[in-house]
Amino acid sequence: MSSYPKNLLLTGKPGVGKTTLLERVVKDLDVPVGGFYTQEIREKGIRKGFQLITWDGKSGVLSHVNIQSRCRVGKYRVDLKVLETIGVPAIEEAIHHAKLIAIDELARMELFSQAFQKSVLNALDSKIPVVATIQERPHPFLDQVRTRSDVQLFYVTLENRDSLVGILQKKVSELIV
Repeated sequence: MSSYPKNLLLTGKPGVGKTTLLERVVKDLDVPVGGFYTQEIREKGIRKGFQLITWDGKSGVLSHVNIQSRCRVGKYRVDLKVLETIGVPAIEEAIHHAKLIAIDELARMELFSQAFQKSVLNALDSKIPVVATIQERPHPFLDQVRTRSDVQLFYVTLENRDSLVGILQKKVSELIV
């Protein structure tokens, strides 16, 4: 067993490549991975929202400028049903059936859901290693997650994102049992 903290969090400014880094770390692993990632929805080159996609291919529109919802982040409205019927179950299933939990991302859109927060804590408390992206901005729940003793935080920049791939793959390989 590794002496590293078992939960690896990637943070940094928006647009530096945290999601891409997470995808690169996960794609070469030959183990069951659970959780989800987000992908931009673009229409005529303009970002209109985000799709939530599980590592096994289930998906839904997490947020969009044209959906109706009381939950809002900037111009985007958040569909909590998608998060709670696709994202949360993906994390919970991963705790029991995966060798790695990968989540993109822990940020404002996802924090409208208490079920999501509980699921994240369940994952972090489990025996399964977690690799996740986390927004840089302060937030009480995210601050609690970042300062856990079983978390190692990686600050991603344009300059270091490529070199972090190998570092993170090595750490993840050592953590997977």
